[in-house]
Amino acid sequence: MSGIVVAATPLGNIGDASDRLREALATADIVAAEDTRRVRSLASALGVEIRGRVVSNFDHNEDGRVAELIAAARTGTVLLVSDAGMPVVSDPGHAVVTAAHEAGVPLTCIPGPSAVTTALALSGLNTGHFIFDGFAPRKAGPRRAWLESLVDQPRAVCFFESPHRIAATLSDAAEILGADRLAAVCRELTKTYEEVKRAGLGELAQWAADGVKGEITVVIEGGRRAAADPEELVAVVLERVERGERLKDAVKDIARAHGVKTGDLYDLALAARDGSGSK
Repeated sequence: MSGIVVAATPLGNIGDASDRLREALATADIVAAEDTRRVRSLASALGVEIRGRVVSNFDHNEDGRVAELIAAARTGTVLLVSDAGMPVVSDPGHAVVTAAHEAGVPLTCIPGPSAVTTALALSGLNTGHFIFDGFAPRKAGPRRAWLESLVDQPRAVCFFESPHRIAATLSDAAEILGADRLAAVCRELTKTYEEVKRAGLGELAQWAADGVKGEITVVIEGGRRAAADPEELVAVVLERVERGERLKDAVKDIARAHGVKTGDLYDLALAARDGSGSK
């Protein structure tokens, strides 16, 4: 087979490596790794011999590496891995994957470990709908502006944070989002000292003030937006009806978007429509 193969690697527990990853490491013509030493160590731990050429592909050299990898993928297999978890997800790989699409080079993925989905599953929060924001902004100003944008965000948010900044981030989050808003700090996932601390942001900020080590993924529950007054939405419903939309469809859509009861809004809109003489 020729093309680009994006493959997830273990976050920490070597037992999470898939058979497909082992085979890919052994058979790829080129292994493009975030850290060549780490991928060789991984292969050794898995009892796999990398027979292909190993090249580095990290944030600061990826743009210059793309042409070489795409050319190689036209006639052979290029395996793309990061240090841990899934490439591209806040890790190198985006430039190569984008170029493969644009060049029509075959592209596939070997699924596997991801800190994002692992943290969501362990958080104990409502994560049926979530957003992933990569790493939290490093500087205080942009970080606070980012947190402000999450005040009314109804979806859970997952992000990565450095152990050197987690205390400041949680302190800002408690101030801006509320001390009682639930969150989970997931540390060293799948490793020996794995820890998941779930509590209100205020409590988590106090806990982190003493220092937190390791690789960290945070999940914060979604905000609960105050429901709008149904009477204020009647005019919006009738405007859409005037444009030809069915009353029930307009009511259902607007009620869901604004967190009001469909029946209440329907009754008000129906009364307003009939009272105005509209058909």
